[in-house]
Amino acid sequence: MALFIIDENLPYLFALWKGEDYIHVYDMSNISTDDEIWKYAMENNMTIVTKDADFSNRILFKTPPPKVIHIKLGNMKISQMYECLNKTWNMAKEEIKTQKLVNVYSDRIETIGNN
Repeated sequence: MALFIIDENLPYLFALWKGEDYIHVYDMSNISTDDEIWKYAMENNMTIVTKDADFSNRILFKTPPPKVIHIKLGNMKISQMYECLNKTWNMAKEEIKTQKLVNVYSDRIETIGNN
């Protein structure tokens, strides 16, 4: 079972999230809206990986699951995004184990706990 749902606003063919721990929304034919993504992630105890502020705003007022990794890199080339995430992705995955929200920036990671 996958641990992470990759939102549609993130690249489909991205080496960092290939493998059995990841599923991209494009591969989920019955899931299309944010509410459906949220519900599926909640029911399956998954983490949503997104650039969409709606998910990170929602988790601020909810108790996990789901959890959210919010990629806050702004507009950049996919190669630049990969370079930034390649440096921080393992740390983001570690932090989400104990936090409900991990915000990933180009120069830092910020977390918000489950409390």
